[in-house]
Amino acid sequence: MRDVEGGVCAPRGFRAGGIWCGIKAGSRKRDLALIYSDKPCTAAAMFTSNRVKAAPVLVSREHLASGLLRAVIANSGNANACTGEPGLAAARRMAELAAGEFAIKAGEVAVASTGVIGVPLPIAAIESSISSLADSIRADAAGHEAALEAIMTTDTRKKAAAVELEIGGKKVRIGGMVKGSGMIHPNMATMLCFVTTDAALSGELLDRALRRAVRRSFNRVTVDGDTSTNDTIIIMANGEAGNALIGAEGEAYGLFAEALEVLCVRLARAMARDGEGATRLVTVNLQGAPGEDEAECLAKAVAASSLVKAACFGADANWGRVLCALGYAGVDFDPDKTDVYFASSAGEVLVCRGGASVPFSEEEAKKILSQEEIEIRIELHGGSAAAQVWGCDLSYDYVKINGDYRS
Repeated sequence: MRDVEGGVCAPRGFRAGGIWCGIKAGSRKRDLALIYSDKPCTAAAMFTSNRVKAAPVLVSREHLASGLLRAVIANSGNANACTGEPGLAAARRMAELAAGEFAIKAGEVAVASTGVIGVPLPIAAIESSISSLADSIRADAAGHEAALEAIMTTDTRKKAAAVELEIGGKKVRIGGMVKGSGMIHPNMATMLCFVTTDAALSGELLDRALRRAVRRSFNRVTVDGDTSTNDTIIIMANGEAGNALIGAEGEAYGLFAEALEVLCVRLARAMARDGEGATRLVTVNLQGAPGEDEAECLAKAVAASSLVKAACFGADANWGRVLCALGYAGVDFDPDKTDVYFASSAGEVLVCRGGASVPFSEEEAKKILSQEEIEIRIELHGGSAAAQVWGCDLSYDYVKINGDYRS
């Protein structure tokens, strides 16, 4: 497996683009994106677990019921959430508009939105710009970049990746883009994520691979403890690589599923690093749990703790907050067997052994915790299972950003 350029346009047969159409007053950034496949795609998706679901989520769930897609249209600047029947009508209209440009069915188009909740979507702006959007799509990195910019909101970094691997003697590519910076907490992290592949898979196995990848990536990211109304991840597979259809678990499926997981982990880490106001990427690496579910739950508790996050911002080796978070996670473990380490490119320091303090250099620990990427490594000595969860520190800027988000 190797990295390639082009994001969602790296796989054969996909085009993408993005334009400005004026969805959010006062903004001139691109705000309307389109991803299109020249051929029908097998598709799978996962959506927010929030009981309050945005109109595009409801419409896309309806359209994904067939397991087939040709396109995704997405906007930023307005979430089209909590907007009632007019919001549903607007989401359906977005699909109709995109479908009309390519003479396909509206049910073959997924819809996604991100931005402010509770504000009617200015569908007229999209109607007047849909032809320009269709004309903008390209099968190269520039098309991918334009689409990616169009779905960003408070993101400060572009988050995308693409990989190439060989399956059955054929070169297969998987590409993805994600937006997400705040309102991020499992399950899933608050995000819009679109993944394309030229592999040929059955719908059942595509869905299985997606769920496995999401569980070990986007469901292990936390920034601020809030789960959005609009979370969406969609994967489309058009079969253009020419590999034999992957219709059963085996070597080919294993290779694809592993590559998809690697891609999603990269995107998830990038989201955590770009957390609103974040100065550090924090990886919680928990080992020695009785099972993977228990390991994940414990690691999430640590990564989501506001006190742990604040300590990371201050480069304060306050390991007691780590043990405290483990203790309220609702998972049985033995604190008296628990060890805690802080690590980064500057080194590693043991700060807790057997649930108790050990002598360590505060100066060394501060140097370790002052790096851009830091790790909290926890050894439970209670089993063989492990899990990694990604988060970030909690800075003053998080409050500044969210104190005036609507303006």
